[in-house]
Amino acid sequence: MDDDWKRHVDRLHRDLVNRDDPAVWVTEADAVDASYRYPHLAVRGPVFGIAAQDPRVDDLWRVVKPVVDGTPQESRDSLNSLLWFRAKDETDDPRERRELLAAVAVLEREPVDEVEVLGVRYRVVRGDEFARCGDKGLEPPRPTDPEPPRPSWSDRRDTPSPDPGFVLDPAREDGFMAGAMKLALRGFVYTGSRFPSDVLRDSERAAADHPDVVLLPVGFSVAERRGRGWRPQGALMPTPHDARRMLHHAMTEFWPLLHDFTERERIRYQQAADSFKAAGRANEVLVGDKLFRVCRVERMVRCGPDGPEPPRPSDVDDQEPTKIHPTMLEDGTVLRD
Repeated sequence: MDDDWKRHVDRLHRDLVNRDDPAVWVTEADAVDASYRYPHLAVRGPVFGIAAQDPRVDDLWRVVKPVVDGTPQESRDSLNSLLWFRAKDETDDPRERRELLAAVAVLEREPVDEVEVLGVRYRVVRGDEFARCGDKGLEPPRPTDPEPPRPSWSDRRDTPSPDPGFVLDPAREDGFMAGAMKLALRGFVYTGSRFPSDVLRDSERAAADHPDVVLLPVGFSVAERRGRGWRPQGALMPTPHDARRMLHHAMTEFWPLLHDFTERERIRYQQAADSFKAAGRANEVLVGDKLFRVCRVERMVRCGPDGPEPPRPSDVDDQEPTKIHPTMLEDGTVLRD
């Protein structure tokens, strides 16, 4: 443990001891326990989203669109739509609309990762998604992880993502264990023969150019055990219950259609889903020899002197920029292309 690490951990520890907040103590104890039971990190891969910096407010970057996209271009398209709808619905000023639509035009033809519009900088930001793992596999939700106040299995409306508005400030205090995790992740780089050489080089460069770490709000997803490994089987959800409902829906409606289940398979999955639902807060279900688990997923974003890390040259895109919305005139008229 170097001196910087020790000083930071000691400060975090003093802050925890001095806080008269039993809920914080329980959460930290939960995190300490998880660090022993699930001591390793399984990197799931990069994720992307949109952040903005408005110097009229302060110099901080805030998440605008959740950092959950699988490719940079998905986030560029999301920014394209964000600006187009602002031009359509949020201004009557032709000058403002003209500037918004000029940025949209750039995003339609170029894979740019940053645009400045009306004094606000918008950037495609890159994060890494990972889960903790141990002898029993991937970490499930913790008892202290937040649940919806009135969980429903029938209402398909998910809990809103906690990402929008989240401040990407490496200096924010997230708690004793989270602070220690941020310190540990400063030196995190990809290693191993499964990564191409350009990915390894970009990872090393990112650790040097964007050394600080921000931990995004924790999410939850579903994974299927495959031999000794685990395979993701769903989107990132904001609460454990949202992930449970996603798994129940997949077993009863989505997977039977996607995989063309036989009648026997459909009944088997339906029965397993019914038992899973009846258990209330179960985090895994076994269907034949397939084990599905609701897992706790963490995300980090690297930051440097100029803010959060953008996509790396080695990040893979499977599509090109394209025109998403109809042409709009300066007066707000939308043309039928």
